[in-house]
Amino acid sequence: QVQLEESGGGLVQAGASLRLSCAASERILSAYVMAWFRQAPGKEREFIATIDGNGASTYYANSVKGRFTISRDNSKNTGYLQMNSLKPEDTAVYYCAATDSIWRREPSDMDYWGKGTLVTVSS
Repeated sequence: QVQLEESGGGLVQAGASLRLSCAASERILSAYVMAWFRQAPGKEREFIATIDGNGASTYYANSVKGRFTISRDNSKNTGYLQMNSLKPEDTAVYYCAATDSIWRREPSDMDYWGKGTLVTVSS
């Protein structure tokens, strides 16, 4: 059972940057595609970005393309989401997840989830 734990959330002003981390409990993270989702109050969980096992391929939702960067360091068993030019509408709980295919981008497709980290962007 892979356990994922997010960190790095917080309260920032619009235009600021944050880097979220996702640490995996076992040294098998490289076998999985890693994805980030977010869920704002009263809204459904939304796909943000995904990265394949060796970091060669990435895919982003249009809402974050050009502002967010997903990456991973398999030697540290950790994934990252660098978020720049944050906007108030980016306020949400951010979740990392793991699955077996970069083409899987629905919450129901994910095999493992972290518990989330809250990002609040003030205007």
